[in-house]
Amino acid sequence: MRKFILTFFGLLGALGAYAQELNCAVTVNADQVTQTDKRIFKTLETSIYEFINTRKWTDDNFLPEERIECQILITVSEEVQSGKYRGQASIVSRRPVYGSDYNSTLLNFQDKDFEFSYTEYQPLEFNENMFSNNLTQMLAYYVYIIIGMDYDSFSQKGGDKYFLKAQTLVNQASNADAKGWKSFDGSRNRFWLINNIMDPSFSAMRDAVYQYHRQGLDNFYNDQVKPVSIITKSLQTLDNVNRITPNSMVIQLFFSAKSDELLGIYSKATPTEKAKAVSYLTRLDPVNADAYQDMLTGK
Repeated sequence: MRKFILTFFGLLGALGAYAQELNCAVTVNADQVTQTDKRIFKTLETSIYEFINTRKWTDDNFLPEERIECQILITVSEEVQSGKYRGQASIVSRRPVYGSDYNSTLLNFQDKDFEFSYTEYQPLEFNENMFSNNLTQMLAYYVYIIIGMDYDSFSQKGGDKYFLKAQTLVNQASNADAKGWKSFDGSRNRFWLINNIMDPSFSAMRDAVYQYHRQGLDNFYNDQVKPVSIITKSLQTLDNVNRITPNSMVIQLFFSAKSDELLGIYSKATPTEKAKAVSYLTRLDPVNADAYQDMLTGK
């Protein structure tokens, strides 16, 4: 659907100026760092905002109102040495639901290995063909993940091109002296995120993401019943994937974004549909199993 919209407006370009792909809010919180002039972090915040929002990341044309809504919150926990910082980042992205003013969360990810070097007013340089520095490599990586997930939700496997770019950035950083890029750095990091997304054994999950959003959520505007059954089918697909590879990172990632939304969807579903969904949800998202059971029993 997004590609259709972009193509349509591409034919009507004279109606308005094109914009970059992302509308990303950026916050750098350095309250835990006491020995450094805090002005540097406001400068960094502005530089990151401009790096993400003013660069062209795809070959598609976006109108200002079509930009992908997202936010990055970087929490700096310490200055390891002069100009070198350690912390974590929260990355969230959303996509609009057709015929409504509701935005559905696609990504809600915590990067606990967000390490970077920065001096005030340092230009943020990035070359997609080679590793430049860890900060811009991480930012570009998440931009491609955000775009890939957005495109996947509008067309079947529509995010391939951008996931491949993210995977290339991981490969480029494999020899870098920074955590989060390698398989042995942890079980929930940048390496494993793109590894899971691109793993053929999780291909059906990406199909389920498209089914959930494009065939499910986007059709609530004219039908309150059928989209729920389609979303249930997408949960069944996820359950099949989970049975083959239990507790995978991408399954957990899906529900970190969707648990509240699913509670809202099924709170108004028929008892039969609700029971079917809860049987999947309690297996797929055990962290929120009690909330799903309460929904089933009407508590």
